[in-house]
Amino acid sequence: MRLVRLPRPRQRSGGCGRFVRHILVRVRDDAGTSGWGEIPDADDSLWEALVTAYAPALVGYRWQRPTEAATAWRSLAYRPAVAAALDTACWDLWSRQRGTPLAHALGGVRTAVATGVTLGPQPSVESLIREVNRQVSAGHKRIRLAIAPGWDVEAVRAVHETYPFLVLQVDGGGRYTESPEDLAALRALDDYGLLAVEQPFPADDLAAHARLSRALRTPVALDDSADSLERLDEAIRLGAGSALNLRIVRMGGLTPARRAHDRAVDAGWQVWCGSDHESGLGRAAVVALASLPGAALPCEMPPAGERFAHDLVLPAVRAHDGVAAVPLTRPGLGHEVDERTVEALTVRSASLGLLD
Repeated sequence: MRLVRLPRPRQRSGGCGRFVRHILVRVRDDAGTSGWGEIPDADDSLWEALVTAYAPALVGYRWQRPTEAATAWRSLAYRPAVAAALDTACWDLWSRQRGTPLAHALGGVRTAVATGVTLGPQPSVESLIREVNRQVSAGHKRIRLAIAPGWDVEAVRAVHETYPFLVLQVDGGGRYTESPEDLAALRALDDYGLLAVEQPFPADDLAAHARLSRALRTPVALDDSADSLERLDEAIRLGAGSALNLRIVRMGGLTPARRAHDRAVDAGWQVWCGSDHESGLGRAAVVALASLPGAALPCEMPPAGERFAHDLVLPAVRAHDGVAAVPLTRPGLGHEVDERTVEALTVRSASLGLLD
């Protein structure tokens, strides 16, 4: 287990300080084969949960398939980011043991995935158009705009008029209410052929999402409102949306994320794989998940100009002309951790084995 400090990408919205901390975790078998996982944007509580509870529960626990590994920490206080890192590491290990690409182990069918990026609020409409042009020039197939009351219809209209054929969606981030003003703005977005209106209302208000879904032609997508299989099942039952932003960290690992994909697709929902600002290590797992047959919408990637200076894996996980290749010639994640770089960036480490 390694806590690494990475320089914060310059264009990243939110957060403070020049650096961001990630935790990398490696799970090894008796033969020395390793699998890797990542906790992005980690704090001290996540490190403590991993080192003192989750890792001890997993070490020595016998499992045959990675879908069984989560039973080791089932009785612990649930920390989805920690569970996701260990679950991903177990999937990577299991795939490498069998010489199988992780994408195939998960049931993926794609050799490449289309990519999209998210743009936060900009100082002006003019600066927004410049930034959209930058991302379109980099080849990304979809732009997702973060919106908020007062920064929504005008911004969408400007982008749509400048790039009428661009695939565009918006993310409300739970910032809207069912006030007449907010509902009028959300309904006005229906005129722009958006791919989806994502998470306009707070996460716990599935009923409001259901009412909006019935009022709009544009699909309503869920993110925080469907952060577990139980919540997703409830959202499907209520008709609270018809699209899902599927995030490995938020769902607690590849195992529940794959199940969420299956349930959403069975319900007729559209799916894309989102991001939690992972480094290249976590992003490799996102690409593998995005190869699943139902994840047909563009996969989230860092915008041009917002990559970490150190990618942590070789080869780097990159999109070219709006497409990210799914590595199918190498086992596991398809990328090797750059251990020399990881060592140089490590500020804290711990290990645990059967003899410790």
